[in-house]
Amino acid sequence: MKTSAAKILEGSTIHTDGWKAYDGLILNGYNHHRVFHHENEFACSESHVNGIECFWSYAKRRFSKFNGLSDDKFILHLKKSEARFNHRDDDFAAFVATLFFVKK
Repeated sequence: MKTSAAKILEGSTIHTDGWKAYDGLILNGYNHHRVFHHENEFACSESHVNGIECFWSYAKRRFSKFNGLSDDKFILHLKKSEARFNHRDDDFAAFVATLFFVKK
């Protein structure tokens, strides 16, 4: 699945690590804040990327069980991983039930 900067609104604030490929973000009209892990920096003011790095670590472990995902199914697996990650301390079956069953 390819991600395009065109999907991010101009003027958005983007928080990243110090990877060199992100250098052009500020030139493309984004507010860009960085955390430089290679300088032992893990948070800078309000910027940190620990949450997203934690999520991707979680998601990649789940995805590895499938030995690859097709482009058309990737977003479904990503959204499922997002829901599981955001509700990892909850009863996930009860959470899913609230999505599909209306309480009377």
